[in-house]
Amino acid sequence: MCGIVGYIGDKDAYPILIEGLIALEYRGYDSAGIALVNESALTVFKDKGKVDHLRTQMETQTKLGTLGISHTRWATHGAPSYKNAHPHTNGNDSLAVVHNGIIENFEILREKLKKEGITFKSETDSEVIAHLVGKYLTNGNLGAAVRRALQDIEGTFGIGVISRDNPDVLIGARRGSPLVVGIGEKEFFLASDASAIVRHTKKVIYLNDNNLIELARGGYRTTTLDNRKISHKIHNLEFDADSLAKGGYDHFMLKEIMEQTNTIKNAMRGRVLCDEGTARLDGLNLVLQELRQINRIIFVACGTSWHAALVGEYMLEELAGISVEVEYASEFRYRNPIIDPHTLVFVISQSGETADTLAAMREAQRKGATVLGICNVVGSSIARDTHGGVYLHAGPEIGVASTKAFTSQLTVISLLTLLLGRMRRLSHDDGVTIAGALEAVPRQVAKIFKQNDEIKTIAHIYAPHNNFLYLGRSYNFPVALEGALKLKEISYIHAEGYPAAEMKHGPIALIDKDMPSVVIALRDSVYDKVISNIQEVRARGGKIIAIATEKDKEIQKHAHHVIYVPKTIPMLSPLLSVIPLQLLAYHIAAIRGCEIDQPRNLAKSVTVE
Repeated sequence: MCGIVGYIGDKDAYPILIEGLIALEYRGYDSAGIALVNESALTVFKDKGKVDHLRTQMETQTKLGTLGISHTRWATHGAPSYKNAHPHTNGNDSLAVVHNGIIENFEILREKLKKEGITFKSETDSEVIAHLVGKYLTNGNLGAAVRRALQDIEGTFGIGVISRDNPDVLIGARRGSPLVVGIGEKEFFLASDASAIVRHTKKVIYLNDNNLIELARGGYRTTTLDNRKISHKIHNLEFDADSLAKGGYDHFMLKEIMEQTNTIKNAMRGRVLCDEGTARLDGLNLVLQELRQINRIIFVACGTSWHAALVGEYMLEELAGISVEVEYASEFRYRNPIIDPHTLVFVISQSGETADTLAAMREAQRKGATVLGICNVVGSSIARDTHGGVYLHAGPEIGVASTKAFTSQLTVISLLTLLLGRMRRLSHDDGVTIAGALEAVPRQVAKIFKQNDEIKTIAHIYAPHNNFLYLGRSYNFPVALEGALKLKEISYIHAEGYPAAEMKHGPIALIDKDMPSVVIALRDSVYDKVISNIQEVRARGGKIIAIATEKDKEIQKHAHHVIYVPKTIPMLSPLLSVIPLQLLAYHIAAIRGCEIDQPRNLAKSVTVE
């Protein structure tokens, strides 16, 4: 949540900061602000709404300074407003702070500071940090004051701090909320996401929890919060600025949907061993003998990643014979999960920074589990703090509603299933069949895209409806959940995903002509059962949009509209059946005039609990 960008160097800071905020707006877009230091003056500009509102306000401003911090907000404490927008300043407006995270003891700190005569201007928890730093800034050492202030704070933070009386230093610190430092020529950048700074440098440092960095014009110094000096490896970013552009598409979401022919291919590149009928996942950091001893897997994830994990449960139990549990990360940490030496925990997160998933990861590690990650962002907390894992290689995903990351996660889990299956119960021939089917998926996805105009036509028919039901069985029950989530996220339509047979146990009461049902009815072992469920919907006046297997003519007798996907093996069918659901949600949202890439109330990287 929220985006932070900071700069110190010899260039005008404002253009760099505003450009970075635009790149990070998918992290929050309730309000935005910038603070700049120039000639011993601190100037703050902020506004409610999107970054464009702020940019309009500052159109006439030039050469505002070469040191600055900025922020685009996703509201936690306090409604979106001018007063609650970041940066926040201390009592005499001599220093400014931007903050991502939640200060859990802010009410106690706020009351204590009020008794000391400090007046608060906002409703946010973040303003507490500014006043604490101001309180402890007694000897002119900004880094020491920040370090002291953070000792009083309970909760999570990624912060940037500047002061008019310290015009040659920018402070960053993190605990539980990501911060990356960009290293340029005689300049440094601070950001909550590397996408904000990739146009200026590809050399970055990823701060760890409880790290503080002092960026000066002549260099930088990194310490722990208790002032022990530490060093960091400098990483090279694997993507470039071009990958952050829309590439001629109206929305990032549509671009990312259409990229899936390549991203699925990237997720399996060099990992499928067709002749041997198995897969290679070098990042697992486990020897084959250790993997053979695993008899239970726990997937921990949130949202779309949780749906991918549900598909993985079907795959691994059927083909590898391993017991699998799928847990909501937000609940896992508050239980007392049973973990033994033969349990393997996978945490799944596109960003690698999801707060609940990180907390669940640490809880599993405390209990002695081997924890592996499946994530997209190189250098993210999950990538660095797990025992090993697998990167998705999907490239930056800017649209808040995840699409290409979901299919990349499914691809990686399919590879994991193939690897573990071949160790246990899959024959060589079965492995070769799965490997061949995997390699065919990108071509099959491209074939589905040819129906985009037909899907758009169907979207026009159903866009006025305000309630949808999504039904699927077996491998495609989680896809029904994911299809409903996509529609909810970007079109604000109430949608529910269910196992098709469960419809009779409640949801069928809602069926009428105004509540269409999207049914995944592929030619598989449960096809006849799904047809029966379709008949139950039609008997009550419900409309049916069917996702069906190519060349299935029978389905046309039962559905009002049919979208076809190529035939594949059952375990890989979610990789295909989800594509029409992504496109249907996209087109319905576009027809309804919704903000697709930045839907209301949502942010891309959920870094607060």
